[in-house]
Amino acid sequence: MKPERPGSFPFTRGIHPRMYADRPWTMRQYAGYTSASETNARFRYLLAQGQTGLSVAFDLPTQIGYDPDDAMARGEVGRVGVNLFRTEDMDRLLKGIPLGKVTVSMTINATAAVLLAQLATVARRRRVPLASVGGTVQNDLLKEFAARGTQRLPLDPSMRLAVDLMVFCQERMPRFNPISVSGYHIREAGSTAAQELAFTISDGLAYLAAAKRRGLDPAAIASRMSFFFGAHNDLFEEAAKFRAARRLWAKLLRARFRIRDEDACRLRFHTQTCGATLTWQQQQNNVVRVGVQALSAVLGGTQSLHTNSYDEAIGLPSEASATVALRTQQILLHESGVTKSPDPLGGSYYVEGLTDRLEAEARELILRVDRAGGAVEAVRSGLYQREIQKSAYAYQRDVDAGRRVVVGVNRHVKAEPRPHPRFHPAAGVEKSQAAEARAHRKRTAKRVGKPLQALEAAARGPANLLPPILDCVGAGATVGQISAALEEAFHR
Repeated sequence: MKPERPGSFPFTRGIHPRMYADRPWTMRQYAGYTSASETNARFRYLLAQGQTGLSVAFDLPTQIGYDPDDAMARGEVGRVGVNLFRTEDMDRLLKGIPLGKVTVSMTINATAAVLLAQLATVARRRRVPLASVGGTVQNDLLKEFAARGTQRLPLDPSMRLAVDLMVFCQERMPRFNPISVSGYHIREAGSTAAQELAFTISDGLAYLAAAKRRGLDPAAIASRMSFFFGAHNDLFEEAAKFRAARRLWAKLLRARFRIRDEDACRLRFHTQTCGATLTWQQQQNNVVRVGVQALSAVLGGTQSLHTNSYDEAIGLPSEASATVALRTQQILLHESGVTKSPDPLGGSYYVEGLTDRLEAEARELILRVDRAGGAVEAVRSGLYQREIQKSAYAYQRDVDAGRRVVVGVNRHVKAEPRPHPRFHPAAGVEKSQAAEARAHRKRTAKRVGKPLQALEAAARGPANLLPPILDCVGAGATVGQISAALEEAFHR
């Protein structure tokens, strides 16, 4: 049997024949905090430093669908990401950013349809054709129920909204990836590498099956799906995990959906180095951890990469630490030599063996998910959650017992004061955002009533919900108002 070539099915060795020699990965640093204007300044700084794509972090009220003056938002406005409750905030966030040229990735799930509608509205107001706007919206609700917990609506309507968004993007925004199936949060919750692979790919299969039931072509949807994985410290296991992910996905698409189009079978993915591996103790050690993790992603063939900052174990990154994180990628690209050959680890007996083992372990877990009724039912029954919790508990017990060494934590420890978090939202951000939300709703009260009623009525029927959500956004409805209308129809 001829050895597999990079760029050929099932893509174990990469999705392009020459990989980074022709197409360097996108440097997509994740950023967002306090207000839209402050985050815009960080985006523009990172782009000036050589970043090649945007990745937006939203605060918890925006993620779950609460306006900044809601009692549920108290203490969280602008804290772990940017607060965007209206379209004008999205416009400020992207001020000076050439939509249609710079891709925008949004880590948003429960309110993904609303934030995408805001982005589309900003593009139209700037006279940028929607068909030219590129990027990704996460829109992966299964992993929210399984591992993260920022869902707002029940599981079934959440899946419906996820597919509604796929339909909209296929029809109106063909350059936009309508879903990024995320294993990163599964890994951060404590899964093993094999569990991250299996549960993420099972979720991807479930979304594809749901799209097919809605009459969409699985090959067309698969060609616009992307994935999102974490990178941990075991350099070779992580590189093998990414190789196994491509091979497993390609084979399963061919076997289960009869997809013959090779381009549709290519698993494209973003990688983020894992925050759960970083320590507040001896935080400068995290620079090395992030470097190792980033190297595993590059050796494994990632399409885009976020490198965490060394101070993220104590708070959101400073400008200085964010720069070091970006420079880590740039050193790998320009100085390490890893880009000269596609899949430079290919043929290593160790890496090939790890790739085979991870594929086999993931297949076994995928079959367990299948026997449970598929990903949706496996999440509903708690199968994912139980398996992840067992692995997280076993890992922590090994750390506590010293069987797993974490430098600076349970070995090579030195006395040092626990640092205080460096990041605090600017004084008054929550108060000012709350005041703006109240004033905005007062100004738009007469305009938003009918569109919100129409959205709630549409939610009680079978229609695609993106058009009425766009109408609400265009009329000035807030994230909180739209989420409340959907909750009225679907319950919490």
